[in-house]
Amino acid sequence: MHRRAPGRRDRPLYEALQPGRRSHKGGLGLVIRHSPLRALGRLLAYVLYTLPLMPVQALGVLFKLPFTVSLPLAYHRRCAGILGFRIRTHGTLSAARPTLFVCNHVTYLDIVTLGATLPASFVAKSEVAGWPFFGQLAKLQRSVFVDRRPRSTAGQRDAMQMRLESGDNLILFPEGTSSDGTRVLPFKSALFSVAEREVNGEPLVVQPVSVAYSAIDGLPTGRAHMPRIAWYGEMGMAGHIWNALGLGRLSVDIVLHPPTSFAEFANRREMARICHETVAGGVERALAGRLAAG
Repeated sequence: MHRRAPGRRDRPLYEALQPGRRSHKGGLGLVIRHSPLRALGRLLAYVLYTLPLMPVQALGVLFKLPFTVSLPLAYHRRCAGILGFRIRTHGTLSAARPTLFVCNHVTYLDIVTLGATLPASFVAKSEVAGWPFFGQLAKLQRSVFVDRRPRSTAGQRDAMQMRLESGDNLILFPEGTSSDGTRVLPFKSALFSVAEREVNGEPLVVQPVSVAYSAIDGLPTGRAHMPRIAWYGEMGMAGHIWNALGLGRLSVDIVLHPPTSFAEFANRREMARICHETVAGGVERALAGRLAAG
């Protein structure tokens, strides 16, 4: 059986994902290069930095030591430097504890970029716990693993509620999956059920957050280059990671929108819709270069 050759519409995505490519020219004639040597250097530096810290964090989690909250934040900030990320933060971080951060989801790189910015643990689908290496890292960061099936909504809410009541901030991806990086998928209102409840007698603070991968070596990503960063659909992970590691300096805009709470909305469906519009607007402005320098 012959595989259909990529047509004109498919060509930017097809070419961007070919592992042998050294460079890719976009519609404006701008060239973004991939360096295997850079990819190898970053991979080695990341692994050598990560492995010694894993048993330290494991002991901290086991004995409930205070640094298990601060170490992941410092770790991800260092990883962002190793991987060549330039993170620009816009807005003010919520001072409330706990806070539920609701963010759009583009790629596995979100774990580093958001982890370097937000002092919080991630809410992840249960399958992530079984992933080699990355599953262990997620456990060490004290991620909350939830079953995303509709019938498990109550279990998701209760798992998040328990962590929030202990004073921990959480990062939630209410799209339920990753997007292509140029748009934000609709937010699932069921995932906002935890916001309907008070936490320790107070309304839960919810802060919408936009993450946008806006440039590579100063060149706009756009639709042509975004597949080099965004991980979605049926893309394989190993090859995509290798290609992403070999790119130049990646500019990431993180927009911290004003915090809100369930009391400001008629129901969780409206809350999900307004938070989605807020996050999507931040992504749109970031990709269009309409954000003030952070």
